[in-house]
Amino acid sequence: MYAIRTEHFKHTVSVEEYMEKCVDVEEFLRYCKECRNYGNVWSCPPYDFDPEDYWKKYSTFRIVGVKIYLPKELLPGTYTEEEREEIFERILYPKKEELNQELFALEKDYPGSVSLSGGSCRLCIGENGEGGCDGKTGEGGCARKDGAPCRYPEQMRYSIESLGGNVGLTVTRYLHQELQWIEEGKLPEYFMLVGGLLLP
Repeated sequence: MYAIRTEHFKHTVSVEEYMEKCVDVEEFLRYCKECRNYGNVWSCPPYDFDPEDYWKKYSTFRIVGVKIYLPKELLPGTYTEEEREEIFERILYPKKEELNQELFALEKDYPGSVSLSGGSCRLCIGENGEGGCDGKTGEGGCARKDGAPCRYPEQMRYSIESLGGNVGLTVTRYLHQELQWIEEGKLPEYFMLVGGLLLP
């Protein structure tokens, strides 16, 4: 088991400013359409509501970022998609769950607030990695693809990007960090998870 080093970043901004600087629903909807979760996961578009209206229900956005440094032993290698998924399962997804639990706790402290997840929901993840928040059901993925309602509506949260937010710009503008990406099978030095809390 690896010792994982993390750094935490926070910034609070008005929803009005955030929408002006970082939200472009049409642009991010195009990206979402290229993802296998589009139309198959309840936390992902298309929605039966306007994402801009969702943002506008709130006045303040508390952005929370977690920088997860990967163990140096993992960095020199080149990894297949399967091997990367195994690394994500061991390192990234547990940190994502920690972030989401931290945000759920903040919701309780601030009545009327709602959290935005660090990435897509994994509650009902399927065998092939499709849709879903942390493998709780093992029932073959999100119920949306079967035309059924969400199994965990009280736990499911939208992500910043699913509502048209530009996470890369959010990270640079408000957290003063940069995103790094997997390139040609090589892992970055760190991953950045970004979620937040929308406050009335």
